[in-house]
Amino acid sequence: MPLNRREFTRQSALAGAGVALAGAVGALGTAPGALADDVEERDREPGYGPLVPDPDGILSLPAGFSYRILTRTGVTRLESGEFTPGKHDGTTAFEGPRGATVLVVNHELKGERGSIAHPVPLTEGLVYDPAAPGGCTVVESHRSGEVAQWVGISGTVQNCAGGTTPWGTWLTCEETEDRAGRNGLTKDHGYVFEVDPYDRRANRAPEPVKALGRFAHEAVVVDPKRAHLYLTEDASGPNGLFYRWVPPQGFTHGRGRLRTLADDAGVLQAAKCFDSGGRFVDDLSRATKVGTVYGVDWAAVPDRDARTASVRKQFTDAEVTRGRKLEGMWWGDGGVYVVSSYAREESPAQHDGQVWFYDPRRRTLTLKVLLGVNRDPSRDGAFDGPDNITVSPYGGLIIAEDGEGVQHLFGATDSGRTYPIARNEMNVGTEDDPDYSEFAGVVFSPDGHTLYASIQNPGIMFAITGPWRRRAHAR
Repeated sequence: MPLNRREFTRQSALAGAGVALAGAVGALGTAPGALADDVEERDREPGYGPLVPDPDGILSLPAGFSYRILTRTGVTRLESGEFTPGKHDGTTAFEGPRGATVLVVNHELKGERGSIAHPVPLTEGLVYDPAAPGGCTVVESHRSGEVAQWVGISGTVQNCAGGTTPWGTWLTCEETEDRAGRNGLTKDHGYVFEVDPYDRRANRAPEPVKALGRFAHEAVVVDPKRAHLYLTEDASGPNGLFYRWVPPQGFTHGRGRLRTLADDAGVLQAAKCFDSGGRFVDDLSRATKVGTVYGVDWAAVPDRDARTASVRKQFTDAEVTRGRKLEGMWWGDGGVYVVSSYAREESPAQHDGQVWFYDPRRRTLTLKVLLGVNRDPSRDGAFDGPDNITVSPYGGLIIAEDGEGVQHLFGATDSGRTYPIARNEMNVGTEDDPDYSEFAGVVFSPDGHTLYASIQNPGIMFAITGPWRRRAHAR
């Protein structure tokens, strides 16, 4: 049922009165610094201190931290003997055998398969479309330092982010709308697939979960209480949408259950936001102040498989709320953290990053992070272009930067201070025209001791360890 204006106004007042919640991310950073009105807190530096340059020129970290390379494109090998595929992206982590960590890693590969130096290998039984270069690998990292890798799924396109399920699988998302015939593809793409990190047999004969729609998928999260799935779309012309999938009555989630759904099962919906005055909000970039709260209604998608028009084009601009580059998501604190990487001339207002929090109980969307336009991306210390995101077990958020110029992993405390965790030192450009690739796949190990992250180009996955701690003044 729609959220009425009176109820939303009451909820907005409650939300505004309790932005900074114990154990949750409160009103987070603004650009190019952060929000912190308390004088004493401003005098304290959050995080773990300045980054120490890496003598190997790979990854700079704070003093006391170290990294280990787990996989590297074209260098390390899978169990089958093929090289690790390229363009590491969204990643999840599960408990493995005998203290190991099992990770599922997306590889954001697109284009003609023959033009890709290191595509995801076409492992027998695990191929969706033999003409497609992307997919996922499964990485098992042991305390001894031993690392094993194998294919989870192959023959997909541009596997960007995805999402972890409460039942212990990974949902990998294709960020494309390519149909059969383009780049030699033999099947339509733009779907979500489920990958089981433990049972290789469960991954055989992969089929998309068509009930979740066909569009430029970025990320997906599962509401463990209500069984809803939330999805983001990284698209423009027009800007993408924030979606919710409501399962059919009587459906129960579990391992492999999504594959049993009919193509039109449940209801796929797009978000429609309005402010506390009941006014419709056409684009998320309209929010220019941290703490902005919007009410959310949901509009049913007419044709989720986009047979004649892209899903986002099936709505007029007066029917749904759009957002530029809706990217990473993470479930935490009873709701969904949602990233919009940036907005430019195609949007009503410009910014270099937003993080929103959707509260499914209140049915509200609250702006938690707002990064203003970074006028000097080459300067170290100014963050822009948030992408993959995770909630830290030590409080606040950890964010992978996919912006311009210098690239970081950075944190945001519960009170809004931002701080660097790592800096990419690998220049894949030239001395005169440097180019530093994005970070991706940020996720903590189940025990919270190790932060995993990747540099997409040249394709390196790291395990970062150090004196992680919850700082008393980080709230």
